[in-house]
Amino acid sequence: MNQQIASRSVLRRKPIDDIEEENKHSGLFKSLGLWQLTAIGVGGIIGVGIFSLAGLVAHGSDSTPGVGPAVLFSFLIAGLASAAAALSYAEFAGMIPRAGSAYTYGYVALGEIIGWFIGWDLLLEYIAIVAVVAIGISGYFDAFLSGIGIHMPTWMTSTADEGKGGVINLPAILVCLLVTWILSRGTKAFGRFELVAVAIKVVLILFIIGLGIFYINTENYNPFMPSGFGPVMAGAATVFFAVFGYDAMSTAAEEAKDGKKHMPKAIILSLIVAMLLYVAATLVLTGMQNYKDIDPTAGFASAFTGVGLPVIATIISVFAVLSILTVMLTFLLGVTRVWFSMSRDGLLPGWFAKTDKHGTPQRVTWIAGVASAFLAGVFPIKEVADLTNIGILAAFVVVCVSVIVFRYTKPDAPRTFRLPFMPIVPAFGVLASAFLMFQLHLATWARFGGWLVIGLIIYFAYGRRHSLLNPDSPRHKVGSTPLA
Repeated sequence: MNQQIASRSVLRRKPIDDIEEENKHSGLFKSLGLWQLTAIGVGGIIGVGIFSLAGLVAHGSDSTPGVGPAVLFSFLIAGLASAAAALSYAEFAGMIPRAGSAYTYGYVALGEIIGWFIGWDLLLEYIAIVAVVAIGISGYFDAFLSGIGIHMPTWMTSTADEGKGGVINLPAILVCLLVTWILSRGTKAFGRFELVAVAIKVVLILFIIGLGIFYINTENYNPFMPSGFGPVMAGAATVFFAVFGYDAMSTAAEEAKDGKKHMPKAIILSLIVAMLLYVAATLVLTGMQNYKDIDPTAGFASAFTGVGLPVIATIISVFAVLSILTVMLTFLLGVTRVWFSMSRDGLLPGWFAKTDKHGTPQRVTWIAGVASAFLAGVFPIKEVADLTNIGILAAFVVVCVSVIVFRYTKPDAPRTFRLPFMPIVPAFGVLASAFLMFQLHLATWARFGGWLVIGLIIYFAYGRRHSLLNPDSPRHKVGSTPLA
């Protein structure tokens, strides 16, 4: 009997009716329309994937051989897996427009312990994503300064683990703090900045593609897959980082003017735009320069320098910094809204859920920003990128499973978007995401497992007892009862 009670306590599910009521009193401002949401999604997807990871996977690293022009296949495989998850997110986002994204979907469909694990997972992964992007920006900033004859000391532009004689990545730290300040000014101001910055980003990428076509040397495509198909799959696991972003955008659902209607459209639109640009950009990059010569931290800057256009390379470096900032903003927004949502549900202290006059949870915004600055300053890009991918892939598995479960347990729940070919599409998303997870190194799994163990301890020591769904909790909300 006691075991049965304990089991129900960790598998209790959050009622949708409670979510509707909470949205009315969240303290978050509803200021985002369809195009601002789409811009946030595109801003989160396109960035370091084109400007850094494409070159990294094509060129290779000390532990992974370069895949050459076949990096195109890595992006397509990752994009296919991401599309199945995107459709699952779209169905949930149209049904449950609430801050929290995968955390909330898992909480509603599968139970509190699953929701906790995914929420806890996303706290680390989103912070790590912000750090990865900051490292990418640092690489382009260094390339820009080198292009105008200014060379920054090695000790302040790379970490000790990179083997370049570095100590700390200072530019990466500073950009994390800058982005944190921008987000702290409020969602409305952030939405305007994101829309303008994403427009500049798309124009820049179209310019790169349009100009780069004239400098393609088809001999660079031979061999197209120099290291075989295995490294292409491993590359897909790495660049998977570059084909999500809509998940972080969905955490802003409570700040959308019409979340149920606009969120599904914004998710699908942002992924379509991103994949079209990725395909064209990777073909141009590997056609302009032999994959062995591509700079893994500033691919397009090195490609244009290699064809005798150093001025263009400098321009790209300048605008790449601005355009990649949108990725950081999207994921920093994501981590703060997941954290806010978990705190509001009682699983973490309510102190974190306080908002200010801008409708922004300032406390978690600055804590997350400083944490990302620390990761960016002391860890190399490959380690942090793999850490982010395993966590997001785990979240995708949970969302795809959740949408199947919820379709059959709550078939009459109102849905503004219904994903097609149920349950084939989400089942494919589960299998594809799990497969990509197993392409990652054991060290990545060990770090991920360690973080989840810490989360399990915190949940049973604090979260389970303080949950609003726990009748004995000091923060218990009247009317919030477990679902059968």
